[in-house]
Amino acid sequence: MSWFDRFFSSTGADENRWIVLDVETSGLDPYRDRLLAIAALAIQVDHAKQKITLDLSDSFEAVLRQDEVSDKDNILLHGIGAHAQRSGQDPVLVLSQFRDWVGNSPLFAFHAAFDEAMIQRAYQYFIGKKIKNLWIDIEPLAAASYPQIKARTLDQWMAHFGIQCAVRHQAAADTFATAELLMQIWPQLRPLASNCRALSHLAKQSRWIPRT
Repeated sequence: MSWFDRFFSSTGADENRWIVLDVETSGLDPYRDRLLAIAALAIQVDHAKQKITLDLSDSFEAVLRQDEVSDKDNILLHGIGAHAQRSGQDPVLVLSQFRDWVGNSPLFAFHAAFDEAMIQRAYQYFIGKKIKNLWIDIEPLAAASYPQIKARTLDQWMAHFGIQCAVRHQAAADTFATAELLMQIWPQLRPLASNCRALSHLAKQSRWIPRT
């Protein structure tokens, strides 16, 4: 373990189970739009073997019931129709189940600030308090791992690594593609930062590196 990893080693986060997630929302404004769906996959981390493995049997997916259906253009983007939105699960139940399923695992997402804002706002509204998990943004980690690659969007990173996405802008498919991206960059990323706190610090640090 490097000095960097040792210095950033204490988080209270589960170092052996990481969660990659994606959300679908009624729009792109985290202060006004609503959380429609959450999809998430677990990655098992074997520190002894320096290996990470996607665990398809350990997953979460749910559509939250909406009192107000999002507009037509929004539905065309993510495919969650009016009936699916109205007949979704109770938001309190979904958020409670998601919290229990996640446990202390760190939460990874591409451009995580948006996912975090939407999820935490939903928790504050429906549950009364936010979850306390560590959030880590995969986009700056990819940039730090491959500084020679000038990709910025998830589509650009997917194209670089040849990652296929069954249905783009559908939470479960996007989550799988994002998890594949994390696994692709891991061999380059691990020497830079291998534990949760180090990864979080590296992501925040790399966010400010100019990229052309």
